[in-house]
Amino acid sequence: MFVAMNRFKVAAGREEEFEDVWKGRDSRLSQMKGFRSFHLLRGGANEAEGYTLFASHTIWESREDFTAWTKSENFRAAHRNAGSKDGLYLGHPQFEGFESVDGA
Repeated sequence: MFVAMNRFKVAAGREEEFEDVWKGRDSRLSQMKGFRSFHLLRGGANEAEGYTLFASHTIWESREDFTAWTKSENFRAAHRNAGSKDGLYLGHPQFEGFESVDGA
């Protein structure tokens, strides 16, 4: 199993707009070999720095299946307008990938 996460710092006050972008995108994840599940997680607000932390979380059968997704037309379509919202994000997303160790 492989877990792929992207962490986003979303500008304070624009959380609903960020969620709407994700809810309205055409991800086509379910069409991809090895895809198991997707979750968009909302963390706490960092008022001092003016953002709310979000994480996208996908689970795949293998790292290879995830890599195939990142090279697919489905991936390009899902991310086509990712950078078009000026001021929505504070910095670039931070990717983290994890492989299952225990096999459970």
